[in-house]
Amino acid sequence: MTALDPRDADVAPADISAVADPLSKPPARDQGGTPDQGGVLGPEHRALSIGIVSVILLIAFEATAVGTAMPVAARELNGIPLYAFAFSAYFTTSLFAMVLSGQWADRSGPLAPLATGISAFGAGLLLSGTAGTMWLFILGRAVQGLGGGLVIVALYVVVSRAYPERLRPSIMAAFAASWVIPSVVGPLASGTVTEHLGWRWVFIGIPALVVLPLALALPAIRRKASGPAAAEGPVPAFDRRRIRLALGISLGAGLLQYAGQDLRWLSLLPALAGVAFLVPAVLGLLPHGTWRAARGLPSVVLLRGVAAGSFIAAESFVPLMLVTQRGLSPTMAGLSLAVGGATWALGSYVQSRPRLEPYRERLMAGGMVLVALSIATAPSVLVESVPVWIVAVAWAFGCLGMGAVIASTSVLLLKLSAPEEAGANSAALQISDGLSNVLLLAAGGAAFAALGGGAVGGHAVSAASGAGGSHPAAFAAVFLPMAAVALVGVWVATRVRTRSLSADTEPLSADEPAESGIPTR
Repeated sequence: MTALDPRDADVAPADISAVADPLSKPPARDQGGTPDQGGVLGPEHRALSIGIVSVILLIAFEATAVGTAMPVAARELNGIPLYAFAFSAYFTTSLFAMVLSGQWADRSGPLAPLATGISAFGAGLLLSGTAGTMWLFILGRAVQGLGGGLVIVALYVVVSRAYPERLRPSIMAAFAASWVIPSVVGPLASGTVTEHLGWRWVFIGIPALVVLPLALALPAIRRKASGPAAAEGPVPAFDRRRIRLALGISLGAGLLQYAGQDLRWLSLLPALAGVAFLVPAVLGLLPHGTWRAARGLPSVVLLRGVAAGSFIAAESFVPLMLVTQRGLSPTMAGLSLAVGGATWALGSYVQSRPRLEPYRERLMAGGMVLVALSIATAPSVLVESVPVWIVAVAWAFGCLGMGAVIASTSVLLLKLSAPEEAGANSAALQISDGLSNVLLLAAGGAAFAALGGGAVGGHAVSAASGAGGSHPAAFAAVFLPMAAVALVGVWVATRVRTRSLSADTEPLSADEPAESGIPTR
Protein backbone atom coordinates (compact mmCIF):
# COMPACT_ATOMS: atom_id res chain seq x y z
CA MET A 1 0.00 0.00 0.00
CA THR A 2 1.28 3.42 -0.85
CA ALA A 3 -0.14 6.83 -0.33
CA LEU A 4 -0.73 9.50 -2.90
CA ASP A 5 -2.22 12.86 -2.09
CA PRO A 6 -2.70 15.81 -4.41
CA ARG A 7 -3.67 19.41 -3.93
CA ASP A 8 -4.48 22.37 -6.01
CA ALA A 9 -5.87 25.81 -5.17
CA ASP A 10 -5.17 29.26 -6.47
CA VAL A 11 -5.88 31.07 -3.22
CA ALA A 12 -4.01 33.61 -1.15
CA PRO A 13 -2.43 32.52 2.13
CA ALA A 14 -4.85 32.85 5.03
CA ASP A 15 -3.92 35.05 7.95
CA ILE A 16 -3.09 33.55 11.31
CA SER A 17 -6.49 34.15 12.82
CA ALA A 18 -8.19 32.44 9.93
CA VAL A 19 -5.97 29.40 10.27
CA ALA A 20 -6.47 29.25 14.02
CA ASP A 21 -10.25 29.40 13.65
CA PRO A 22 -11.36 27.78 10.40
CA LEU A 23 -15.01 28.44 11.24
CA SER A 24 -14.43 32.17 10.92
CA LYS A 25 -13.34 31.92 7.31
CA PRO A 26 -15.72 33.08 4.57
CA PRO A 27 -17.08 30.51 2.12
CA ALA A 28 -14.46 29.21 -0.32
CA ARG A 29 -14.69 30.69 -3.80
CA ASP A 30 -13.50 29.43 -7.13
CA GLN A 31 -11.46 31.51 -9.54
CA GLY A 32 -14.57 33.12 -10.89
CA GLY A 33 -15.56 34.44 -7.49
CA THR A 34 -18.65 32.28 -6.91
CA PRO A 35 -19.13 30.54 -3.58
CA ASP A 36 -18.00 26.93 -3.56
CA GLN A 37 -20.88 24.56 -2.87
CA GLY A 38 -21.23 20.83 -2.38
CA GLY A 39 -18.70 18.11 -1.73
CA VAL A 40 -15.99 16.50 -3.80
CA LEU A 41 -18.68 15.07 -6.11
CA GLY A 42 -20.70 18.27 -6.25
CA PRO A 43 -21.18 20.02 -9.61
CA GLU A 44 -18.14 22.24 -9.06
CA HIS A 45 -15.66 19.41 -8.44
CA ARG A 46 -17.22 16.28 -9.92
CA ALA A 47 -15.20 16.01 -13.14
CA LEU A 48 -11.94 16.87 -11.42
CA SER A 49 -12.53 14.46 -8.53
CA ILE A 50 -13.40 11.56 -10.83
CA GLY A 51 -10.43 12.35 -13.05
CA ILE A 52 -7.75 12.53 -10.38
CA VAL A 53 -9.14 9.55 -8.47
CA SER A 54 -8.92 7.66 -11.76
CA VAL A 55 -5.24 8.57 -11.90
CA ILE A 56 -4.76 7.07 -8.43
CA LEU A 57 -6.73 3.99 -9.49
CA LEU A 58 -4.41 3.58 -12.48
CA ILE A 59 -1.31 3.82 -10.30
CA ALA A 60 -2.83 1.41 -7.77
CA PHE A 61 -3.56 -1.21 -10.43
CA GLU A 62 -0.04 -0.81 -11.78
CA ALA A 63 1.53 -1.26 -8.35
CA THR A 64 -0.43 -4.42 -7.58
CA ALA A 65 -0.50 -5.98 -11.05
CA VAL A 66 3.05 -5.31 -12.19
CA GLY A 67 4.50 -6.65 -8.95
CA THR A 68 2.76 -9.97 -9.62
CA ALA A 69 4.00 -10.24 -13.22
CA MET A 70 7.55 -9.04 -12.65
CA PRO A 71 9.07 -12.35 -11.42
CA VAL A 72 7.87 -14.08 -14.58
CA ALA A 73 9.23 -11.25 -16.73
CA ALA A 74 12.64 -11.44 -15.06
CA ARG A 75 12.82 -15.20 -15.56
CA GLU A 76 11.89 -15.05 -19.24
CA LEU A 77 14.38 -12.23 -19.87
CA ASN A 78 17.13 -14.16 -18.06
CA GLY A 79 17.39 -11.30 -15.62
CA ILE A 80 16.93 -12.86 -12.18
CA PRO A 81 20.32 -11.49 -10.95
CA LEU A 82 19.10 -8.00 -11.95
CA TYR A 83 15.63 -8.42 -10.46
CA ALA A 84 16.06 -5.93 -7.63
CA PHE A 85 17.15 -3.21 -10.06
CA ALA A 86 13.71 -3.31 -11.65
CA PHE A 87 12.44 -1.91 -8.35
CA SER A 88 15.34 0.38 -7.50
CA ALA A 89 15.32 1.99 -10.97
CA TYR A 90 11.75 3.11 -10.37
CA PHE A 91 12.42 4.55 -6.92
CA THR A 92 15.66 6.34 -7.76
CA THR A 93 14.30 8.18 -10.80
CA SER A 94 11.06 9.02 -9.00
CA LEU A 95 13.01 10.80 -6.24
CA PHE A 96 14.54 13.15 -8.81
CA ALA A 97 11.20 13.62 -10.58
CA MET A 98 9.48 14.63 -7.33
CA VAL A 99 11.78 17.63 -6.90
CA LEU A 100 11.51 18.54 -10.57
CA SER A 101 7.72 18.33 -10.41
CA GLY A 102 7.58 20.59 -7.35
CA GLN A 103 9.70 23.24 -9.09
CA TRP A 104 7.70 22.90 -12.30
CA ALA A 105 4.31 23.11 -10.59
CA ASP A 106 5.27 26.16 -8.50
CA ARG A 107 6.59 27.85 -11.62
CA SER A 108 3.78 27.21 -14.10
CA GLY A 109 1.10 25.14 -12.37
CA PRO A 110 0.50 21.38 -12.07
CA LEU A 111 -1.05 20.80 -15.50
CA ALA A 112 2.17 20.32 -17.48
CA PRO A 113 3.99 18.04 -14.98
CA LEU A 114 0.86 15.96 -14.48
CA ALA A 115 0.28 15.45 -18.22
CA THR A 116 3.97 14.76 -18.80
CA GLY A 117 4.08 12.37 -15.85
CA ILE A 118 1.08 10.32 -16.99
CA SER A 119 2.54 10.12 -20.50
CA ALA A 120 5.95 9.02 -19.18
CA PHE A 121 4.29 6.51 -16.88
CA GLY A 122 2.51 4.91 -19.82
CA ALA A 123 5.60 5.07 -22.04
CA GLY A 124 7.66 3.29 -19.37
CA LEU A 125 5.09 0.51 -19.14
CA LEU A 126 5.15 0.07 -22.92
CA LEU A 127 8.95 0.02 -22.98
CA SER A 128 9.08 -2.65 -20.28
CA GLY A 129 6.31 -4.65 -21.91
CA THR A 130 8.11 -4.80 -25.26
CA ALA A 131 11.65 -5.22 -23.87
CA GLY A 132 13.80 -7.99 -25.32
CA THR A 133 16.47 -7.81 -22.60
CA MET A 134 16.43 -7.24 -18.87
CA TRP A 135 18.34 -3.95 -19.17
CA LEU A 136 15.67 -2.56 -21.51
CA PHE A 137 13.07 -3.73 -19.03
CA ILE A 138 14.89 -1.86 -16.25
CA LEU A 139 15.11 1.23 -18.47
CA GLY A 140 11.35 1.10 -18.88
CA ARG A 141 10.94 0.96 -15.11
CA ALA A 142 13.21 4.01 -14.78
CA VAL A 143 11.06 5.96 -17.25
CA GLN A 144 8.01 4.83 -15.34
CA GLY A 145 9.56 6.15 -12.12
CA LEU A 146 10.09 9.56 -13.72
CA GLY A 147 6.42 9.65 -14.62
CA GLY A 148 5.28 8.46 -11.21
CA GLY A 149 7.36 11.09 -9.40
CA LEU A 150 5.99 13.88 -11.59
CA VAL A 151 2.40 12.71 -11.07
CA ILE A 152 2.54 12.32 -7.28
CA VAL A 153 3.69 15.87 -6.54
CA ALA A 154 1.53 17.45 -9.24
CA LEU A 155 -1.55 15.81 -7.72
CA TYR A 156 -0.73 17.38 -4.35
CA VAL A 157 -0.62 20.80 -5.97
CA VAL A 158 -3.91 20.12 -7.75
CA VAL A 159 -5.70 19.47 -4.46
CA SER A 160 -4.19 22.51 -2.76
CA ARG A 161 -5.43 24.82 -5.51
CA ALA A 162 -8.70 23.31 -6.65
CA TYR A 163 -10.30 22.24 -3.34
CA PRO A 164 -11.20 24.41 -0.36
CA GLU A 165 -9.69 23.38 2.95
CA ARG A 166 -12.90 21.74 4.17
CA LEU A 167 -12.91 19.26 1.25
CA ARG A 168 -9.25 18.21 1.33
CA PRO A 169 -9.66 15.48 3.98
CA SER A 170 -12.50 13.99 1.89
CA ILE A 171 -10.52 13.87 -1.35
CA MET A 172 -7.62 12.28 0.55
CA ALA A 173 -10.04 9.63 1.82
CA ALA A 174 -11.19 9.05 -1.75
CA PHE A 175 -7.59 8.45 -2.81
CA ALA A 176 -7.17 5.82 -0.10
CA ALA A 177 -10.46 4.17 -1.08
CA SER A 178 -9.28 3.89 -4.67
CA TRP A 179 -6.65 1.38 -3.51
CA VAL A 180 -9.19 -1.10 -2.10
CA ILE A 181 -10.32 -2.79 -5.33
CA PRO A 182 -6.84 -2.90 -6.95
CA SER A 183 -5.29 -4.40 -3.80
CA VAL A 184 -7.74 -7.31 -3.99
CA VAL A 185 -8.37 -7.66 -7.73
CA GLY A 186 -4.98 -6.55 -9.10
CA PRO A 187 -2.87 -9.59 -8.17
CA LEU A 188 -5.58 -12.04 -9.22
CA ALA A 189 -6.18 -10.30 -12.57
CA SER A 190 -2.47 -9.96 -13.22
CA GLY A 191 -1.87 -13.63 -12.42
CA THR A 192 -4.65 -14.69 -14.76
CA VAL A 193 -3.39 -12.51 -17.63
CA THR A 194 0.19 -13.64 -17.06
CA GLU A 195 -0.82 -17.30 -17.09
CA HIS A 196 -3.08 -17.20 -20.15
CA LEU A 197 -1.77 -14.31 -22.29
CA GLY A 198 1.75 -13.69 -21.01
CA TRP A 199 3.39 -11.16 -18.71
CA ARG A 200 3.86 -8.59 -21.47
CA TRP A 201 0.12 -7.93 -21.67
CA VAL A 202 0.08 -6.81 -18.04
CA PHE A 203 2.49 -4.00 -18.93
CA ILE A 204 1.09 -3.21 -22.36
CA GLY A 205 -2.55 -3.24 -21.26
CA ILE A 206 -2.33 -0.76 -18.38
CA PRO A 207 -1.44 2.31 -20.55
CA ALA A 208 -4.86 2.02 -22.21
CA LEU A 209 -6.31 3.16 -18.88
CA VAL A 210 -4.48 6.50 -19.22
CA VAL A 211 -7.09 7.84 -21.65
CA LEU A 212 -9.89 8.19 -19.09
CA PRO A 213 -7.90 10.15 -16.47
CA LEU A 214 -6.53 12.49 -19.15
CA ALA A 215 -9.97 13.12 -20.65
CA LEU A 216 -11.59 13.88 -17.30
CA ALA A 217 -8.89 15.54 -15.25
CA LEU A 218 -6.85 17.73 -17.59
CA PRO A 219 -9.68 20.05 -18.77
CA ALA A 220 -10.82 20.56 -15.17
CA ILE A 221 -7.26 21.23 -14.00
CA ARG A 222 -6.72 23.70 -16.84
CA ARG A 223 -9.87 25.55 -15.76
CA LYS A 224 -9.33 25.54 -11.99
CA ALA A 225 -5.61 25.19 -11.29
CA SER A 226 -3.45 26.21 -14.21
CA GLY A 227 -0.74 28.86 -14.07
CA PRO A 228 1.71 29.83 -11.31
CA ALA A 229 0.54 30.15 -7.70
CA ALA A 230 0.98 33.94 -7.77
CA ALA A 231 -1.11 35.37 -10.60
CA GLU A 232 0.75 38.67 -10.38
CA GLY A 233 4.50 39.16 -10.44
CA PRO A 234 7.35 37.42 -12.23
CA VAL A 235 7.35 33.67 -12.82
CA PRO A 236 9.91 32.04 -10.48
CA ALA A 237 12.90 30.44 -12.18
CA PHE A 238 13.97 26.86 -11.69
CA ASP A 239 16.22 26.50 -8.66
CA ARG A 240 19.29 24.86 -10.16
CA ARG A 241 20.70 24.10 -6.72
CA ARG A 242 17.64 22.04 -5.81
CA ILE A 243 17.82 20.21 -9.12
CA ARG A 244 21.45 19.30 -8.38
CA LEU A 245 20.45 18.13 -4.91
CA ALA A 246 17.71 16.03 -6.48
CA LEU A 247 20.25 14.35 -8.72
CA GLY A 248 22.40 13.74 -5.64
CA ILE A 249 19.56 12.13 -3.69
CA SER A 250 18.70 9.83 -6.60
CA LEU A 251 22.30 8.83 -7.17
CA GLY A 252 22.89 8.29 -3.46
CA ALA A 253 19.77 6.16 -3.07
CA GLY A 254 20.73 4.11 -6.12
CA LEU A 255 24.23 3.42 -4.79
CA LEU A 256 22.88 2.37 -1.40
CA GLN A 257 20.40 0.00 -3.02
CA TYR A 258 23.17 -1.43 -5.18
CA ALA A 259 25.36 -1.98 -2.11
CA GLY A 260 22.49 -3.70 -0.32
CA GLN A 261 22.23 -6.41 -2.96
CA ASP A 262 25.33 -8.26 -1.79
CA LEU A 263 26.83 -8.33 1.70
CA ARG A 264 30.52 -8.13 0.79
CA TRP A 265 33.29 -5.84 2.01
CA LEU A 266 33.52 -4.31 -1.46
CA SER A 267 29.91 -3.19 -1.06
CA LEU A 268 31.10 -0.65 1.50
CA LEU A 269 32.56 1.49 -1.30
CA PRO A 270 29.27 2.21 -3.12
CA ALA A 271 27.53 2.43 0.25
CA LEU A 272 29.90 5.16 1.47
CA ALA A 273 29.63 6.98 -1.85
CA GLY A 274 25.84 6.79 -1.58
CA VAL A 275 25.90 8.32 1.90
CA ALA A 276 28.22 11.10 0.68
CA PHE A 277 25.71 12.02 -2.02
CA LEU A 278 22.63 11.44 0.09
CA VAL A 279 23.25 13.33 3.33
CA PRO A 280 23.80 16.86 1.92
CA ALA A 281 21.00 16.34 -0.60
CA VAL A 282 18.50 15.33 2.09
CA LEU A 283 19.50 18.20 4.36
CA GLY A 284 19.00 20.63 1.49
CA LEU A 285 15.70 19.26 0.22
CA LEU A 286 13.76 18.61 3.43
CA PRO A 287 12.48 21.41 5.69
CA HIS A 288 15.00 22.77 8.17
CA GLY A 289 14.56 20.97 11.48
CA THR A 290 13.13 17.76 10.03
CA TRP A 291 15.69 15.45 11.65
CA ARG A 292 15.12 16.93 15.12
CA ALA A 293 11.32 16.91 14.71
CA ALA A 294 10.86 20.67 14.95
CA ARG A 295 7.22 21.60 15.43
CA GLY A 296 5.03 22.11 12.41
CA LEU A 297 5.93 21.18 8.86
CA PRO A 298 9.29 19.48 9.70
CA SER A 299 7.52 17.00 12.00
CA VAL A 300 4.79 16.39 9.43
CA VAL A 301 7.42 15.51 6.82
CA LEU A 302 9.38 13.35 9.28
CA LEU A 303 6.26 11.50 10.45
CA ARG A 304 5.40 10.61 6.85
CA GLY A 305 8.79 8.97 6.43
CA VAL A 306 8.72 7.18 9.79
CA ALA A 307 5.24 5.76 9.19
CA ALA A 308 5.68 4.75 5.56
CA GLY A 309 9.20 3.39 5.93
CA SER A 310 8.60 1.23 8.99
CA PHE A 311 5.30 -0.20 7.75
CA ILE A 312 6.27 -0.88 4.13
CA ALA A 313 9.64 -2.38 5.11
CA ALA A 314 7.90 -4.79 7.49
CA GLU A 315 5.10 -5.58 5.04
CA SER A 316 7.62 -6.62 2.39
CA PHE A 317 8.68 -9.57 4.57
CA VAL A 318 5.22 -10.78 5.63
CA PRO A 319 4.48 -13.00 2.58
CA LEU A 320 8.00 -14.47 2.67
CA MET A 321 7.60 -15.30 6.37
CA LEU A 322 4.24 -16.98 5.84
CA VAL A 323 5.53 -19.03 2.89
CA THR A 324 8.85 -20.17 4.32
CA GLN A 325 7.91 -20.54 8.00
CA ARG A 326 4.27 -21.62 7.94
CA GLY A 327 4.01 -23.30 4.54
CA LEU A 328 1.33 -21.08 2.98
CA SER A 329 1.09 -20.79 -0.79
CA PRO A 330 2.19 -17.46 -2.25
CA THR A 331 -1.42 -16.68 -3.16
CA MET A 332 -2.70 -17.29 0.37
CA ALA A 333 0.20 -15.35 1.85
CA GLY A 334 -0.63 -12.38 -0.37
CA LEU A 335 -4.34 -12.57 0.39
CA SER A 336 -3.56 -12.37 4.11
CA LEU A 337 -2.74 -8.71 3.51
CA ALA A 338 -5.67 -7.98 1.19
CA VAL A 339 -8.07 -6.86 3.93
CA GLY A 340 -5.61 -4.08 4.71
CA GLY A 341 -6.77 -2.18 1.64
CA ALA A 342 -10.26 -1.80 3.12
CA THR A 343 -9.09 -0.82 6.61
CA TRP A 344 -6.57 1.66 5.17
CA ALA A 345 -9.46 3.35 3.36
CA LEU A 346 -11.50 3.25 6.58
CA GLY A 347 -8.71 4.99 8.49
CA SER A 348 -8.50 7.67 5.84
CA TYR A 349 -12.27 8.11 5.97
CA VAL A 350 -12.24 8.47 9.75
CA GLN A 351 -9.69 11.31 9.63
CA SER A 352 -11.85 13.16 7.11
CA ARG A 353 -14.73 13.63 9.58
CA PRO A 354 -14.98 17.34 10.51
CA ARG A 355 -15.76 16.61 14.17
CA LEU A 356 -12.36 14.92 14.54
CA GLU A 357 -10.35 17.89 13.23
CA PRO A 358 -9.58 19.28 16.74
CA TYR A 359 -8.20 15.85 17.69
CA ARG A 360 -6.10 15.19 14.60
CA GLU A 361 -2.83 15.10 16.54
CA ARG A 362 -4.20 12.46 18.93
CA LEU A 363 -5.65 10.51 16.01
CA MET A 364 -2.23 10.40 14.36
CA ALA A 365 -0.50 9.31 17.57
CA GLY A 366 -3.10 6.58 18.04
CA GLY A 367 -2.61 5.49 14.45
CA MET A 368 1.13 5.10 15.00
CA VAL A 369 0.44 2.98 18.10
CA LEU A 370 -1.66 0.65 15.92
CA VAL A 371 1.13 0.52 13.34
CA ALA A 372 3.76 -0.36 15.96
CA LEU A 373 1.56 -3.04 17.55
CA SER A 374 0.74 -4.64 14.20
CA ILE A 375 4.40 -4.85 13.19
CA ALA A 376 5.40 -6.26 16.59
CA THR A 377 2.58 -8.84 16.49
CA ALA A 378 3.32 -10.21 13.02
CA PRO A 379 6.40 -12.32 13.96
CA SER A 380 4.37 -14.12 16.65
CA VAL A 381 3.39 -16.60 13.90
CA LEU A 382 6.99 -17.85 14.00
CA VAL A 383 5.67 -19.87 16.97
CA GLU A 384 3.88 -22.91 15.54
CA SER A 385 1.04 -22.77 18.07
CA VAL A 386 0.03 -19.25 16.95
CA PRO A 387 -2.61 -19.34 14.16
CA VAL A 388 -1.59 -17.68 10.90
CA TRP A 389 -4.76 -15.59 10.77
CA ILE A 390 -3.22 -13.45 13.53
CA VAL A 391 -1.14 -11.76 10.81
CA ALA A 392 -4.24 -10.82 8.80
CA VAL A 393 -5.91 -9.33 11.88
CA ALA A 394 -2.79 -7.47 12.98
CA TRP A 395 -2.21 -6.06 9.50
CA ALA A 396 -5.81 -4.92 9.24
CA PHE A 397 -5.35 -2.81 12.38
CA GLY A 398 -1.98 -1.57 11.15
CA CYS A 399 -3.49 -0.43 7.86
CA LEU A 400 -6.28 1.30 9.80
CA GLY A 401 -3.65 3.35 11.61
CA MET A 402 -1.72 4.00 8.40
CA GLY A 403 -4.83 5.29 6.65
CA ALA A 404 -5.39 7.86 9.38
CA VAL A 405 -1.72 8.91 9.61
CA ILE A 406 -0.87 9.13 5.90
CA ALA A 407 -3.98 11.12 4.97
CA SER A 408 -3.54 13.41 7.97
CA THR A 409 0.07 14.24 7.06
CA SER A 410 -1.19 15.31 3.64
CA VAL A 411 -3.96 17.46 5.11
CA LEU A 412 -1.58 19.18 7.54
CA LEU A 413 1.03 19.73 4.84
CA LEU A 414 -1.52 21.63 2.77
CA LYS A 415 -2.57 23.70 5.77
CA LEU A 416 1.03 24.63 6.61
CA SER A 417 2.06 25.52 3.04
CA ALA A 418 1.58 28.85 1.30
CA PRO A 419 0.36 28.44 -2.30
CA GLU A 420 3.75 29.36 -3.75
CA GLU A 421 5.39 26.62 -1.61
CA ALA A 422 2.92 23.87 -2.46
CA GLY A 423 5.09 22.10 -5.01
CA ALA A 424 8.34 22.23 -3.03
CA ASN A 425 6.74 21.10 0.23
CA SER A 426 4.81 18.33 -1.52
CA ALA A 427 8.07 17.12 -3.04
CA ALA A 428 9.65 17.10 0.44
CA LEU A 429 6.80 14.97 1.80
CA GLN A 430 7.11 12.44 -1.01
CA ILE A 431 10.91 12.37 -0.74
CA SER A 432 10.57 11.54 2.96
CA ASP A 433 8.12 8.77 2.08
CA GLY A 434 10.13 7.25 -0.77
CA LEU A 435 13.57 7.64 0.77
CA SER A 436 12.54 6.09 4.08
CA ASN A 437 11.15 3.11 2.16
CA VAL A 438 14.49 2.68 0.41
CA LEU A 439 16.67 3.09 3.50
CA LEU A 440 14.64 1.04 5.97
CA LEU A 441 14.02 -1.74 3.46
CA ALA A 442 17.76 -1.86 2.75
CA ALA A 443 18.52 -1.97 6.48
CA GLY A 444 15.93 -4.65 7.09
CA GLY A 445 17.20 -6.69 4.16
CA ALA A 446 20.77 -6.49 5.41
CA ALA A 447 19.75 -7.60 8.92
CA PHE A 448 17.66 -10.40 7.43
CA ALA A 449 20.58 -11.72 5.38
CA ALA A 450 23.10 -11.34 8.20
CA LEU A 451 21.03 -13.47 10.61
CA GLY A 452 20.48 -16.41 8.30
CA GLY A 453 17.63 -15.21 6.14
CA GLY A 454 19.51 -15.85 2.92
CA ALA A 455 20.60 -13.32 0.32
CA VAL A 456 18.19 -10.61 -0.68
CA GLY A 457 17.52 -8.89 -3.98
CA GLY A 458 18.68 -10.59 -7.12
CA HIS A 459 20.11 -13.59 -5.27
CA ALA A 460 17.07 -14.35 -3.15
CA VAL A 461 15.78 -17.84 -2.78
CA SER A 462 12.45 -18.35 -4.48
CA ALA A 463 9.71 -17.84 -1.96
CA ALA A 464 7.27 -19.57 -4.21
CA SER A 465 9.17 -22.79 -3.95
CA GLY A 466 9.50 -22.47 -0.22
CA ALA A 467 13.11 -23.52 -0.56
CA GLY A 468 15.87 -22.58 1.72
CA GLY A 469 13.82 -22.03 4.91
CA SER A 470 15.10 -18.84 6.53
CA HIS A 471 16.03 -18.78 10.22
CA PRO A 472 13.18 -17.37 12.37
CA ALA A 473 15.59 -14.94 14.05
CA ALA A 474 16.14 -13.29 10.67
CA PHE A 475 12.48 -12.27 10.51
CA ALA A 476 12.51 -11.03 14.10
CA ALA A 477 15.52 -8.87 13.17
CA VAL A 478 13.31 -7.12 10.61
CA PHE A 479 10.00 -6.73 12.42
CA LEU A 480 11.09 -5.72 15.91
CA PRO A 481 13.35 -2.80 14.85
CA MET A 482 10.61 -1.57 12.49
CA ALA A 483 8.13 -1.66 15.39
CA ALA A 484 10.59 0.47 17.39
CA VAL A 485 10.80 2.97 14.52
CA ALA A 486 6.99 3.15 14.45
CA LEU A 487 6.97 3.88 18.20
CA VAL A 488 9.23 6.87 17.54
CA GLY A 489 6.46 8.03 15.22
CA VAL A 490 4.07 8.23 18.19
CA TRP A 491 6.27 10.95 19.69
CA VAL A 492 6.74 12.73 16.36
CA ALA A 493 2.94 12.82 15.94
CA THR A 494 2.68 14.98 19.08
CA ARG A 495 4.75 17.70 17.38
CA VAL A 496 2.94 18.14 14.07
CA ARG A 497 0.79 21.09 15.15
CA THR A 498 1.94 24.63 15.81
CA ARG A 499 0.30 27.21 18.06
CA SER A 500 -1.32 28.86 15.04
CA LEU A 501 -3.07 25.64 14.00
CA SER A 502 -4.43 24.50 17.34
CA ALA A 503 -5.86 26.73 20.03
CA ASP A 504 -5.69 23.95 22.61
CA THR A 505 -1.93 23.39 22.39
CA GLU A 506 0.57 24.95 24.75
CA PRO A 507 2.57 27.94 23.53
CA LEU A 508 5.92 27.02 22.06
CA SER A 509 8.96 27.59 24.20
CA ALA A 510 11.54 30.14 23.15
CA ASP A 511 13.95 27.47 21.96
CA GLU A 512 11.27 25.60 20.02
CA PRO A 513 10.03 27.85 17.21
CA ALA A 514 7.55 26.69 14.65
CA GLU A 515 9.25 25.99 11.37
CA SER A 516 7.91 25.46 7.89
CA GLY A 517 9.00 25.71 4.34
CA ILE A 518 12.01 24.46 2.42
CA PRO A 519 15.45 25.79 3.41
CA THR A 520 16.98 28.26 1.01
CA ARG A 521 20.51 28.08 2.34
